[in-house]
Amino acid sequence: MLVAAAVCPAPPLLVPEVASGAAAELGDARTACSDALAVLAASRPDLLVVVGAAAEGGAYDQGTPGSFAGFGVDLTVTLGPDLGEPPSGHATGGTLPASLAVAGWLLGRARWAAAPVAGVAVAAHLPPSGCGLLGADLGGSAERVAMLVLGDGSACRTLKAPGYLDERAAAFDAAAARVLGAADVAALAALDAELAAELQAAGRAPWQVLAGAAEGAGLDGRLLYEDAPYGVGYFVATWS
Repeated sequence: MLVAAAVCPAPPLLVPEVASGAAAELGDARTACSDALAVLAASRPDLLVVVGAAAEGGAYDQGTPGSFAGFGVDLTVTLGPDLGEPPSGHATGGTLPASLAVAGWLLGRARWAAAPVAGVAVAAHLPPSGCGLLGADLGGSAERVAMLVLGDGSACRTLKAPGYLDERAAAFDAAAARVLGAADVAALAALDAELAAELQAAGRAPWQVLAGAAEGAGLDGRLLYEDAPYGVGYFVATWS
């Protein structure tokens, strides 16, 4: 069952080498992510499941590589500690999608060794019901499961945001921050998928996978970070 979870943002800009001169702007977010990963390690999990959005769903083994070359940086990471051998069952293509590559960087930075790691990419268009079923399956995949969930809020918070300004974005992000910080499973599962898509909130599907995994787990939540640099809503929260 699920014993702990951490929600972190998924922008490649979280990686200092990618952010370059702007790296300091997300310093507080990186610190909050480190604190969230410490909560996962302290939960003594048997398995860490890393969940992030992608164009298509897929499963990724521990040690699967990811690259930030597409962002102009010669940097590679692995999903958890490198096993020193080719992963046996990762998804077609052989490399992590961007959200899971960011997770790989966070785990490497934290020197994660608390439990084996498995990665799951969630199709951004997966409906809430499908997210809930996937989450329930993942939550039951070991006796003590911890989950690292990568996802962003609306990308429409300002005129210069990737999705331009949408007046509905601030309220959507405020609601997301509230339910993530409160570990409100029902409210998280009820987030409007259509509105999230219109607001380019890539975290909706991974968050609702978390809701499915946490059903009945009785976890308490804490919001560690909330901001909208670059016009995109970023949140860090822990459930334990």
